[in-house]
Amino acid sequence: MPLTKQDLKQIKKVVIEAVDPYFTAIQQDFGQVYGRFDRIEKLMLADHKRRIEKLELEVRELKDLLAIK
Repeated sequence: MPLTKQDLKQIKKVVIEAVDPYFTAIQQDFGQVYGRFDRIEKLMLADHKRRIEKLELEVRELKDLLAIK
């Protein structure tokens, strides 16, 4: 017995209703992952900034020691 358009619409509706909560949960999980990535990125940027500032200070000190201006 072939399926009618109405049968297919009903099947589609049931599948969407069954799967939708999982998609919502997955989206929330991805939101948490993105938040963690953002935090890691900020920590890395802060660390790189600190290291660059330290290197700049060391270069200035070396220039002063060598009297290079």
